[in-house]
Amino acid sequence: MTKRDLPYDSILARSFSKTDQKRLGFVAFIASLLFFFTLYTVVKPYLCPLPIVGTGLRMLRITELTTNTTISKEEVISECNEMEKPICHCNKLGSKEFCDLSGDVRILGKSATVLAAITSAFSGNSTWHMRPYARKDQVTAMKRVREWTVKVVQNASLSRCVRKHSVPAILFSLGGFSLNNFHDFTDIVIPLYTTARRFDGEVQFLVTNKNPWWISKFKELVRKFSNYEVIYIDEEYETHCFGSVIVGLNRHRDYEKELTIDLSNSEYSMSDFRKYLRDAYLLRNAAVSTWRRPRILILSRSISRAFVNAGEIARAASQIGFKVVVAEANTEIASFAQIVNSCDVMLGVHGAGLTNMVFLPENAVVIQILPIGGFEWIAKTDFEVPSKGMNLRYLEYKIAVEESTLVKQYGRDHEIIRDPLAVAKRGWGTFKSVYLVQQNVSVDINRFKPVLVKALELLHKQSV
Repeated sequence: MTKRDLPYDSILARSFSKTDQKRLGFVAFIASLLFFFTLYTVVKPYLCPLPIVGTGLRMLRITELTTNTTISKEEVISECNEMEKPICHCNKLGSKEFCDLSGDVRILGKSATVLAAITSAFSGNSTWHMRPYARKDQVTAMKRVREWTVKVVQNASLSRCVRKHSVPAILFSLGGFSLNNFHDFTDIVIPLYTTARRFDGEVQFLVTNKNPWWISKFKELVRKFSNYEVIYIDEEYETHCFGSVIVGLNRHRDYEKELTIDLSNSEYSMSDFRKYLRDAYLLRNAAVSTWRRPRILILSRSISRAFVNAGEIARAASQIGFKVVVAEANTEIASFAQIVNSCDVMLGVHGAGLTNMVFLPENAVVIQILPIGGFEWIAKTDFEVPSKGMNLRYLEYKIAVEESTLVKQYGRDHEIIRDPLAVAKRGWGTFKSVYLVQQNVSVDINRFKPVLVKALELLHKQSV
């Protein structure tokens, strides 16, 4: 065997005594500790807290952080450093939440660039990259949002001004999850309210990721937010000039809080927002009525998570003392808001339709039906907690296995019925196709009646 063929430990043994080997090993150990300590010290500022992994739908909501891979960690940290007057504000994930620019600001739509001229010395970061959509924790949503570059430059670097505006502007995206009613409110409408309300209509909306359907759906609200026609900025070749521009929308910093407003970060509350909605849609009822027969709205669904026996539920509610209204939420927000506001109780299976509780009068009752599949956490996060923040009463009904149409389809002993968590571990797509798309609900009337009675009791307490 040649020296080249000897194993490493044999060479070490021939080169050093046993005492030398021990000393060398000790030195190597100390050196390793120093190396890892130094590495940790350098990298620590870039580390974000890991999400808490729970069960069921909470597990499915855990996603990777949305820091754009084209931006270095050094840029993220420098952008989040505190300055006397931060230009681009960062959230707890390290992502740029929104940028607040004032002075001479120019928007180049085709190149997705915002240029802000400064006259004083500026020692901080001068370039930011961001996607102006409020749900920064969802990778899937952020991939559907155009990225914009915000630069602080000297006056000489500005492009020629073509269209000069006399009012401030807000640049935001209608991409992301904007085709879903729940996300329309929690990702766009509420953040847009908290960002635009202080301008009292004197603000220009610049929309990236053009979505005329969304603008049409919320046309009454958009008109109240802004006195000016929306500009689809992606299509603009001309340079638009403003004295003040906000890029992005200000949403609740805690991403596990939905349909709510962060009072520590906003001068407006959910009560203010709901009053604003009543004004925009000319809704008459600020609080539940105590002088007429109470009305209950049963939210029907035509595609999935539908009530198989909606007629029986309506008859039971009528017998208990309610005047029953059955309607399906649609894109005609104005007309449906009138229906919701005219009712004292809203009943529906977990889904985006329950978002319409924002139009209910004060002290109304929300009844959420939970299908099988482990919906407890998401039901609490999306609707139970927000309802209390809106001064609404909340009731919940968790269906038994026999009340799900999945039993007839798969049989009681199937894994889908026995172990929803195992199904959830296969990913959101599998979970959604089974428990959200395939499942309908046939409520056991005798088992459900006490919930209706409780709702009536809560309303009667309001009149005492």
